[in-house]
Amino acid sequence: METIEKNRAAGAAQGTPLFQIHDASVVRGGKTILHVADFSLAEGEHVALLGPNGAGKSTFIQLLTREVFPLWREEPPVLFRGQARPQLADIKRTLGIVSSTMHDQVRVHLPVIDIVVGGIFGTLGVPLRGKVGEKDRALALDALGRLGIAELADRDVMTLSTGQVRRVLVARELVRDPQVLIFDEPCTGLDPQGMYHVRQTMGTLAAEGRSVVLVTHYPEDIIPEIRRVLLIKDAEVFADGPKEDLLTGEVMSGLFDVPLVVGEADGWYSLRGTYEA
Repeated sequence: METIEKNRAAGAAQGTPLFQIHDASVVRGGKTILHVADFSLAEGEHVALLGPNGAGKSTFIQLLTREVFPLWREEPPVLFRGQARPQLADIKRTLGIVSSTMHDQVRVHLPVIDIVVGGIFGTLGVPLRGKVGEKDRALALDALGRLGIAELADRDVMTLSTGQVRRVLVARELVRDPQVLIFDEPCTGLDPQGMYHVRQTMGTLAAEGRSVVLVTHYPEDIIPEIRRVLLIKDAEVFADGPKEDLLTGEVMSGLFDVPLVVGEADGWYSLRGTYEA
């Protein structure tokens, strides 16, 4: 937590955004799969990315993580804390990523504590030559405790529910103390109980002062702490602004090209289709 506050304070003092993107185009096979004209994310800011399948949401995240690179521009298209060529290690220390696809990799019988400690090494579980000390185990137990699942530490991860595993994977990222948590469709495949706990987890991390970046198809996943939404359609940023302005039936219908109705209650939004008889 102390590291988060120091980095946020330094960035705020300098007025430097965490991320800046300007005129960034990602091209594959001669086709532009994403173009971002202008985007910036402040230290500690939260944002949700919404859009149809194939719109470019995952590519957008990969721009931030440096898994993909945009076309060269004289003015660098992507900056991390004002740097055009940051150290990859600095980005990895700053970002934690949880996705439903990562869940598919959990196919081994290991204690939960080993899965979480593996986050220190960037592995699922402790590597064969990895040296784990009491401090590492304490960090893992603390991460589990902050998410309210410390009692799972000695359980075989293969015996857990889908929702419990998803939260264990969040703890695995949290053990490195990242300043930003990226949730890539975190509620995919979960039942209502699992969705509730994952959304609650996002709220816990936001309250700790970490940036939460959420990628989703559904407004229901957007926790009240996330005030800004970025809509992506046809490889372009469709809209960017306060969620109360963009999470409307008219805007959502235009985003997904089907008639939709948006409801709101206590800061939570819901989406449903409309059908003519």
